[in-house]
Amino acid sequence: MSIAHAVAMFRHQAEACAELGSPLSAALLRRAAEDLAAGGPCAAAIAGHEDAPGPSAIALRLLGAVHALVISGRAPALAAHYPSARGAFDPADPDAPWPAFRATVADHLPWIREWLTRPPQTNEVGRANLLLTGLAWAQQQLGPSAPLPVRLHELGSSAGLNLLAEKFRCASPGFSYGPPDSPVVLADAWHGEPPAWLRDAPLQQVVERRGCDPTPIDPRSADGALALRAYLWADQLPRLERLNGALALADRLPAPVAPIGAAEFLRDVRVADGALTVVWHSIMRQYVPADEWRAVEGELDRLAAASGPSAPSVHLALEPRRVGPSHRFLLTARLGAGPTTVLAESVPHGLPAWTLAADDPALNSLGAAPR
Repeated sequence: MSIAHAVAMFRHQAEACAELGSPLSAALLRRAAEDLAAGGPCAAAIAGHEDAPGPSAIALRLLGAVHALVISGRAPALAAHYPSARGAFDPADPDAPWPAFRATVADHLPWIREWLTRPPQTNEVGRANLLLTGLAWAQQQLGPSAPLPVRLHELGSSAGLNLLAEKFRCASPGFSYGPPDSPVVLADAWHGEPPAWLRDAPLQQVVERRGCDPTPIDPRSADGALALRAYLWADQLPRLERLNGALALADRLPAPVAPIGAAEFLRDVRVADGALTVVWHSIMRQYVPADEWRAVEGELDRLAAASGPSAPSVHLALEPRRVGPSHRFLLTARLGAGPTTVLAESVPHGLPAWTLAADDPALNSLGAAPR
């Protein structure tokens, strides 16, 4: 086993956390990388996982395990540094939480090692911002009549919270979309003007919602809610607020998530007259083996070929795509058997999103920028 590989993965994840606005997570993972190299408690915690590939997200599993201990009241000394537990973190003193973090890992090794056997599970509610954008675009493309009822199918659903997307409210300066009394407010949804088709869109009516995940989470269970909260970064309180609102919605309107893979799930999906059949996924493709993803693509092509004016389908995806030297998170749409189109771009957590300029290189292989 290569501890050097694990150290590199922890350092890489630390930089990603820093770029995505979580200085607490970044500081802890940098120190955890040092602890790995020195053979400390973090090394004991991840023993056997040192060579795990990047998608296994061992660094995030460790971070989530410790966060679960904090928010369940089992690590009070560390909780004093965690905003999610009403503590305080000072970015000017980023190493202050480290002694308590290291001690927590040392004191709870068996529990943390058990936690690390489960896959990292987030259900990032902010990504519904892009789903709603794609739904509004598809309805506009289908014509000026009343929007069709939506049959929503999500791949990699986790707890199924984004299957409730039409119950969320998006908001930016001068813009809002969705039920005004929603417990989930996706604030600062757009950087700049939202696309015209979203500003003018009527509310969506979802008449069927189903998802799949190899290891789904029950958001109505105490263990499920703990896992979802634990995988949020402890210094990003707006994400926690959105999640809490979505959990309240899921308690009233549970969405079924089948414990199966994406290809098997899609084999039973058919288009339907008088409804828009939607297949949607966000930041999940990297976790699907290549052979299964080829099967997924075959099922998507089948749905596209079966689509027609009275029974349309659309495939919406928010996934990283390589553009030049970097990866960018692009919302793409394929309506029926038409071309794949880039609709928008966002940060990985979905907020904010923005439209692309007509000369953006991300559009080169995917069609023209929609307006």
